[in-house]
Amino acid sequence: MDERTRASILQNFDSELAGLIAQSRGISEMDGLRLFLASETHAMLADDKLKLWYFSPLAVFDMWENEVATGDPRNSLYLRGDEIG
Repeated sequence: MDERTRASILQNFDSELAGLIAQSRGISEMDGLRLFLASETHAMLADDKLKLWYFSPLAVFDMWENEVATGDPRNSLYLRGDEIG
């Protein structure tokens, strides 16, 4: 059985990300939530083995934006580990 991230952690991220997505896209928070819940980024967050909840909501938002732009949240600098500078 796959380990899932605790529901209370997911709820906090879901709420934060819905707001960030809504604000960045000019849509309602409910539509932002729908987009996030349907994403691979959310599936990765829900997989407790990945421990993505160690990242801030802004970092997870960056992962989601990378998923939208490139099709893969792993293209985020937060996951690639590239040095900046």
